[in-house]
Amino acid sequence: MKAIAGPRLAVAVSSAGGIGFLGPGAKPEDLGPALQEATSLISSSPSLSKSAKEQGTLPIGIGFQTWAGDLSVASKILGEVELKPRAVWLFAPRHGQKELDEWTKKIREVSSGTEIWIQVASVKDAVDAARSAERPDVLVVQGADAGGHSRTQGAGIVALLPEVWDAVNGDGELVPIIAAGGIVEERGAAAVLVLGADGVAMGTRFLASEEARINGGYQRHVVEAGDGGQSTVRTQLYNYLRGEMNWPKGWDARGLVNESWRDHERGVEFEKNRELYAEAAKRGESGWGDEGRMATYAGTGVGLVKEVKSAGEIVREVRSGIGKVLGAASENIQ
Repeated sequence: MKAIAGPRLAVAVSSAGGIGFLGPGAKPEDLGPALQEATSLISSSPSLSKSAKEQGTLPIGIGFQTWAGDLSVASKILGEVELKPRAVWLFAPRHGQKELDEWTKKIREVSSGTEIWIQVASVKDAVDAARSAERPDVLVVQGADAGGHSRTQGAGIVALLPEVWDAVNGDGELVPIIAAGGIVEERGAAAVLVLGADGVAMGTRFLASEEARINGGYQRHVVEAGDGGQSTVRTQLYNYLRGEMNWPKGWDARGLVNESWRDHERGVEFEKNRELYAEAAKRGESGWGDEGRMATYAGTGVGLVKEVKSAGEIVREVRSGIGKVLGAASENIQ
């Protein structure tokens, strides 16, 4: 959700009772204007404005890819704003837990009251974070079904989450866990709560929200796609075609299959594929889609995304549906 999760989406999710996050943006300096816009939107909402005054923090979070971020820029901006974000979500370090600790320590210095959320995709990474000197406030456990970027090697959330929970919470010092990866509606949300999660994070579902900053062709491809295990692929190809050549080793991204991927499989040379990608980028919305070429990051749950709705409606539907799902499951067990 790098650039897609902008102020309108973040604030809309928080307004509906969740916690919305600003994406890291295309460059580190994007954070300042995004925070200003989000603050303005929050001030115009009586309920969120009241919450911000009572809590002393903005009712939204901010996400950072630490490998590509600039800690000095981020800490300067966070240090200057009057109201700090409620949470900062860190992931994708180039230098492991050491890098995450550096970010965590600095952010806590300049933004007291802000929770630190660290995204992990393995038991080892979860344990390293939970036992570090800069222990996070929350762990976001991401399963391999997630769209966008994650560890090349991974496990589905059904297997990963319980093992992480046992590894980090077995000593009785509980670390709240947010489940992510392939969760797009109430059934998936209910399932991970049973597995031990304290909440859920959704990305792919909000690609089809009214408030997302997203190309119309990208959004249509998400809504039209189905059979996510077959229609998506984990690869570095889309990163490379976009000119992003420096992702840390051991990371790739899940996106929808399109002509760029099919040409890659046919053996089309990379340089030719990249030329065709650049041409598609000039075609606007038609550059996306099954027969398009533009990167369309999405998770395997994409087939459950059937229509564009407001972010608030999505949040309310999932939250209200969880109880119904758990109630039906309880009846089945009896």
